[in-house]
Amino acid sequence: MIRVLILQIFVVHITHQVASSPGDCLCQVESSDKSFPHDKLDAVEETALKCNQDVTPQKSQELGNLLLALNRRIPQLADSMSELEREDDGDLYSAVTLQVIENELTEILQLIDKLNSSSLASRHLSTQTAQQLRGIKEEMQQLEAFDTTQTVMRQKTNKRLKRDLDQCQNTNRQIPLPITARSACPHGHFQNVTGPNVYTAGEYPGSYKFGAWGQDPKPDVGKEKWYWLVMLTSSNIYANYIRRYSSLSALVVGLSVPGNVQIHTSNPTTNTIQGPNVVLYGEALYYNCYNHPALCRFNLTSKSVTSTELPISTRYNSKGNYCTLDACYPYSDIDLATDESGIWVVYTTSLDFGNLVLSQVEKGEQPALGRTWRTSLYKQAASNTFVACGVLYATRFVSKDTEEIFYSFDTATGAERFDLGIRFKKMEDNIYSLNYSPVDQMLHAYINSYMVSYKVEFQLS
Repeated sequence: MIRVLILQIFVVHITHQVASSPGDCLCQVESSDKSFPHDKLDAVEETALKCNQDVTPQKSQELGNLLLALNRRIPQLADSMSELEREDDGDLYSAVTLQVIENELTEILQLIDKLNSSSLASRHLSTQTAQQLRGIKEEMQQLEAFDTTQTVMRQKTNKRLKRDLDQCQNTNRQIPLPITARSACPHGHFQNVTGPNVYTAGEYPGSYKFGAWGQDPKPDVGKEKWYWLVMLTSSNIYANYIRRYSSLSALVVGLSVPGNVQIHTSNPTTNTIQGPNVVLYGEALYYNCYNHPALCRFNLTSKSVTSTELPISTRYNSKGNYCTLDACYPYSDIDLATDESGIWVVYTTSLDFGNLVLSQVEKGEQPALGRTWRTSLYKQAASNTFVACGVLYATRFVSKDTEEIFYSFDTATGAERFDLGIRFKKMEDNIYSLNYSPVDQMLHAYINSYMVSYKVEFQLS
């Protein structure tokens, strides 16, 4: 609660008294109002500060994450049970399926235990906070009686008018303009982004600020529901392994049954990961090779690394980053993306004067650059990019709570737009990686050590 300056009206009684020496005049000043109770205002401020510390977005989102994980895990268990009932091959494969079902039941029980514990804590916190808020309201109503000049009332009126004006301006500004996407998109026209759907700290809450996560658009059989996670574990710049999870709920509760797949025992070293902008496609991890303007491909099955050089003039080693008005995201020079057609790499070169360059990556054991497009968007004017249905989209920082998709480049037509105006809530300050998943049309964002997902909405013509 912000302190207000309360001006009290004083009634002054002046009594002329005989002074001890000529020219002296004694005046007695008395206030007709009571003294302002500063101790009560201090107590209210202390209570409000405690409420702000106790009630956080992370706590309010935790129950939603657990319920979402449980909601997705139970149908998966039902599918496994159905598969078990269909099996009849001498009990050999059934034993494997029973082990899978046992693991799934263990994860579900862990989710339920966590949900019960979080629900009880949330109810207690809700009751306690409601009582504190009622007390604050009563105290403030009593304190407002000292506002004899109606300063507080005028401030309330001004705040209400400003809030209404801001809402009106934001409503007009946030109406998304229709986006004409390439006709080959099976989902229709890109319309909006909603969410977040998932907001979780996962297995290592607050430990690794930079990273990326998501799903493989072309997984091996049996891994269709798996998720992957790459965290920059050395100097917030480098990594040497990818972590796998058998489901979204396993990722939320931090249960990595497959565990780590290591690129190299050293970190960093030749052909390990540099920067947060990585993707997984066809059981292979694509990323910026350590200390080199090149694209690396790590095969998770054979544990082998192949690479391809980017153009000689490519900016790397934190010289061509994504940026906000205040700062740039370090080592975000080379950005990988996936969409319905495959893999893309976003970068910039000195010959393009720092503008975004988009190249398609040819699929295969040996990666190679395919067709390339050059844009008129200066890379450091964007905070992130992603590709959906062959259209490159760029975002920019609006505030610590809001990000805006403002730009698009259609590779089918070469058309550029700078006026999309699609805004979405960030949950944390900075999005360090952002990638579109064609599996379920979700955006996977890694934001200050949190994993956040959003739904991309398309509209069929």
